Amino acid sequence: MLKVDSDEENKEITRRYRGLLRSAERSKSTQDRRRIRKAFDIALEAHKDMRRKSGEPYIYHPIAVARICSEEIGLDTTSIVCALLHDTVEDTYITLDDINNLFGAKERMIIDGLTKISGVFDQTTSAQAENFRKMLLTLSDDIRVILIKIADRLHNMRTLDHMRPDKQLKIASETLFMYAPLAHRLGLYNIKTELEDLSLKYTEPEQYYEIAEKLDKTKAVRTRFVNKFASPIRRALESEGINFDIKGRTKSIFSIWNKMQKKKVRFEDIYDVFAIRIIIDIPMESEKSEAWKVYSIVTDFYQPNPDRLRDWISIPKANGYESLHTTVMSPTGKWVEVQIRSKRMDEVAEKGFAAHWKYKGDNDSAENNLDDWLAQIREVLESNDGDALSFIDDFKLNLFSEEIYIFTPNGELKTLPKGATSLDFAFSIHSQVGSQCIGAKVNHKLVPLSHELSSGDQVEIILSKKQTPKEDWLNYVVTAKAKSKIKQVLKEEKKKIAADGKDILRRKFKSLGVSFLSINITEMEKHYDMESATELYYQIAKGKIDLKKLKGYSVDGGRISCKKVKGPAPNPSSTKYIAPVPGKKDALLIGDESQQMDYTLARCCNPIPGDDVFGFVTVNGEIKIHRVNCPNATQLLSNYAYRVIKARWASKDAEQFEVGVNFTGIDDVGLVHKITNIISSDMHVNMKAISFESLDGIFEGAVRVLVHDTEHLNTLIEKLKNVNGVLTVDRTEPGQI
Repeated sequence: MLKVDSDEENKEITRRYRGLLRSAERSKSTQDRRRIRKAFDIALEAHKDMRRKSGEPYIYHPIAVARICSEEIGLDTTSIVCALLHDTVEDTYITLDDINNLFGAKERMIIDGLTKISGVFDQTTSAQAENFRKMLLTLSDDIRVILIKIADRLHNMRTLDHMRPDKQLKIASETLFMYAPLAHRLGLYNIKTELEDLSLKYTEPEQYYEIAEKLDKTKAVRTRFVNKFASPIRRALESEGINFDIKGRTKSIFSIWNKMQKKKVRFEDIYDVFAIRIIIDIPMESEKSEAWKVYSIVTDFYQPNPDRLRDWISIPKANGYESLHTTVMSPTGKWVEVQIRSKRMDEVAEKGFAAHWKYKGDNDSAENNLDDWLAQIREVLESNDGDALSFIDDFKLNLFSEEIYIFTPNGELKTLPKGATSLDFAFSIHSQVGSQCIGAKVNHKLVPLSHELSSGDQVEIILSKKQTPKEDWLNYVVTAKAKSKIKQVLKEEKKKIAADGKDILRRKFKSLGVSFLSINITEMEKHYDMESATELYYQIAKGKIDLKKLKGYSVDGGRISCKKVKGPAPNPSSTKYIAPVPGKKDALLIGDESQQMDYTLARCCNPIPGDDVFGFVTVNGEIKIHRVNCPNATQLLSNYAYRVIKARWASKDAEQFEVGVNFTGIDDVGLVHKITNIISSDMHVNMKAISFESLDGIFEGAVRVLVHDTEHLNTLIEKLKNVNGVLTVDRTEPGQI
């Protein structure tokens, strides 16, 4: 057992606590310091026998979370106190009543919001989603709940190395799915970037380290370029007497990786790997005019791209972000993004809404934006009585989307996520306006409900009192508010129709001599494979379940018993067998046919031997094998972690698996022959399908091949990359050829 030097640990705890006090700029009064000390002493005593996975004293964690809150977000004394105590109610003998008595009702409410829901969840529930919803319910009363939770998640991600690989994958997926978008929406850009990068480190480790290494190798070159590029701008700003600071900002690893995936380009082909940020120190009333003055100076030296001008000073983003962005051409032929902002704007960009409190009264629009957003959350929370996962999906829609700006007929400005439709706009005005919307006029032209809006559109909504929401409306909207309201109305309508179905079933039971009891209704639910009694009644009322054709039942003493309706047989070509790995709890071995447990390779990602995989138990009890970088993996691992099981390949035998490969390049005589020759002759790989298309000297090709494992596939890809004229070669997801 590892020997612990308690004296050294006590010194380290004291050092970290003093570091927290130094970082707490908003907690300088004697009363503030006493409250922080009191919270620290309680947390230290409560966690004294607890250790983290790394073996360190547990108290390191709450101190670190409190320091992130004070130093990186800029929160107040109450937040620091709650951060120090955030795990005590969940993990120690301390209760919420104790918190209330020692500190007050506000601290109790915040810590309650940070405490996970205890108890057993049924199989259709995600504990993570339920806890997230609970946290958001508190968020609508006090935003510090979510800010402390984001700080907690950030420290957990920074120390994730000590967790098991499957836990790392689950936590990283949750972070990417929910916490990074939430940090983005609250304007915490630095934290959002770090959360994304750390998530990528565990979900795509090879690509993460490859990009990190390339960034490190090109750091000196970038520094020289920034200095040379900024030199004439620096001299001009100094001659104008402007107080300024110029920084070079490198694009995050996650952003680079994301762009490589979306654009299908290499690291070397991304032109905006870094940006220049000009921060001017001026009074708030002069910010706008001075920012445009700096823009004028920059464009005197470098030619701007007119399509890449973004003015978020005149119209700030919904999360309060203000900045003037332009992209200019450098003398070396590279596009460079230049960001111009004031010192105040930069602080808001670094610390999000927490920084607005510092400027409260000076910048009411930012406060109003926050209040409007919290009001929207409150409305979605109040109207959403469905399952937590459905709520999370609706809520997440508005977190990570670009924004567009729409005008009402009276000239009032509304902010909506990119992709929003005229129906979204109607619901943004009022729920009743959305429910009665039959169409819209966009820039005085009549458009349907599904019309996608663009920034600058002026929209007038056309109403009818006879109109009611339809089910297909869910396909026309992207905002959480619209989806939530439509679902709510449809659910109420469904309940009315279900009441008719209930009467039909009651009459049928009476004619059969069956008692109308819950045990018999449950039997019918199972027989027809329905999720709930309401769904059963609804399907009966709609005529989709014909009770006249009820077969295979028996009645005994008022009880009905039905034979289970058999589902379709599994496809033998895609079904394999799975067996537990000896000595590894809950792990599954793919390819061992000695055990008769069915599994299916997921069609969404086509896993092959050598891919990192996991098993997912579906609602039908079937096991599906997914790649860890499957397009659906983040959502599955985040929301349904309780249904995920560890899995690995048994061997890399001669069995073949079908995968897709896409390639692009410069068209040339004999190129197709070279490619097919490498695939079939050199590599002895069978082709299932192949297509080539050439346009203006550029070709795009796609092929489906049979390979043994990822090593076989990667060798093929590398050989194709070495063909003269071929620029990119990528493995594709199913359905892309």
